[in-house]
Amino acid sequence: MLFLVATLLAAVAACVQGTIGFGLALTSAPLLALIDPAFVPGPLLVASAPLALAALLRERGHADVRGVAAAFVGRVPGTALGALAVVALPVLVLHVAIGLMVLLAVAVSLWAPSFRPTTRVLVGAGVVSGVTGTVAAIGGPPIALLYQHASGPRLRATMALYFMLGTGLSIVALWLAGAFGHHELVLSAVLLPGTVLGFVASGPARRLVDGGRLRGLVLVAASLSALVLLGSALR
Repeated sequence: MLFLVATLLAAVAACVQGTIGFGLALTSAPLLALIDPAFVPGPLLVASAPLALAALLRERGHADVRGVAAAFVGRVPGTALGALAVVALPVLVLHVAIGLMVLLAVAVSLWAPSFRPTTRVLVGAGVVSGVTGTVAAIGGPPIALLYQHASGPRLRATMALYFMLGTGLSIVALWLAGAFGHHELVLSAVLLPGTVLGFVASGPARRLVDGGRLRGLVLVAASLSALVLLGSALR
């Protein structure tokens, strides 16, 4: 029964990510962790990989390949730092730090004019995303905030390409750190059917948010991810 609930949670979360470009972990991680803490971050990262591939194929041609390449340069050391942090630091400290960083980024974004992300900024965001993605499976907000002014297809395709490359790196890092094994692999299989259903449902939902609504949803989703982490740390 609990595994069925986990599958349904994955479906809802995958629909959110397929619609706005990210949100799989922030929508499902808190409740999945209540079912089994091992769902986060490894299995969620595994479940996000085919979702990212499907989203990229659906809106191929819109991804900012150069931007993703720059962000991925930062993602590599950020992932290594995140894997070390998972082993060395208390979860409470990690989640509070990440939550406060994301809230600060959202606050800055509210006053920042529309801009085109530079290579240096993308590399820095990639480092932060590597840490947050490996520690809490929430690596989307640092990159999504940089593309909040982009069109819906460009934002979703860029995020999908970034997730497809980055999640594999994070999973390998967790495995090497001893934080991903057989149990996490089984939990990954539980989530995969739900992500397929959610992705299918996100097809028509995209048309409802493209345009002026997308930037607001990106900021709200990023803020929620931070509040989720802070709530999980302080409960």
